Amino acid sequence: MDAPETLTEAQLQQNDDGSLRHLLTLDGLDRGMLVDLLDTAQFYIAEPGSMPVRRDTLRGRTIGNLFFEPSTRTRASFDLAGRRLGADVLNLDVNTSSRKKGESILDTIYTLEAMHVDVMVIRDASAGVPAYIARHVKDFVSVLNAGEADTSHPTQGLLDLLTIRQHKPDFENLVVTIVGDIRHSRVARSAAHGLKTLDVGELRLVSPSAMAPDADEFPFATIVDDLHAGIRDADVVMALRIQRERIGNLDGIPGIDEYFANYGVSEERLTIAKPDVIVMHPGPMNRGIEIEGAVADGPHSVITRQVTNGVAVRMAVLERVASSAKLR
Repeated sequence: MDAPETLTEAQLQQNDDGSLRHLLTLDGLDRGMLVDLLDTAQFYIAEPGSMPVRRDTLRGRTIGNLFFEPSTRTRASFDLAGRRLGADVLNLDVNTSSRKKGESILDTIYTLEAMHVDVMVIRDASAGVPAYIARHVKDFVSVLNAGEADTSHPTQGLLDLLTIRQHKPDFENLVVTIVGDIRHSRVARSAAHGLKTLDVGELRLVSPSAMAPDADEFPFATIVDDLHAGIRDADVVMALRIQRERIGNLDGIPGIDEYFANYGVSEERLTIAKPDVIVMHPGPMNRGIEIEGAVADGPHSVITRQVTNGVAVRMAVLERVASSAKLR
């Protein structure tokens, strides 16, 4: 049965009993659910060199990874997450799907439903696609947003929150700085909404004016164009790449050298952050543009930990939606 168009994404993603059916956005996800997902993900963390955590809680279920936009980390981690929980995993991209031949996305979804795909993981360059699909799938199907235009990337937001919590659990006393192309970043939006829910002490968004968000989009954040002001005394610094594929008009966008000179996260600039600052990046990285190689590989970097946490977070989300599904 189609879900009413009047339901918001936040309302659409939860069942009447409050359980999680879909994961479309962190905006509006209640604190209890968010923390519970982080706690579950922590259970699935295995240190490098040790055997990964495996369970069979998804045995008999089928996960369809529908990536209509390129991905490395997100796609690979959803694939591993499903397999480590015992699910069958089907990977589909635009180059091998009938959508490229003109088939509507709903016809693709209905075909997969007929093949007994229980969870559909969707990445698409167009805004609104995951929610649109969620409104039309059958009761036994869950939809997970794996990256939607410049709007939302909820599992990335969760893994970023998990990474911060592992190193600095007292969110209320943290200064978190996100540096880069905020306007076109779904990562920044999901991280910001999650940080707000966890009552972060201060959130600073730093970018050139052409890449800054609208002032009213993040009323809970400080928006600045001065990296020094943004990074001073920060506990967490996250660098973002320039989303050139989402920028229609490049007027006002700094060149590579200019950008690094003014907004690149370097060892020198980190000296004015907290001594124990952690540095994050969602990937893919452009070394020498938004982040210095010595920082990405340095003692403050937790970038590889983010990747490790990505698998654990996606295991937690897959397990949660599968446990609340209305089975046939």
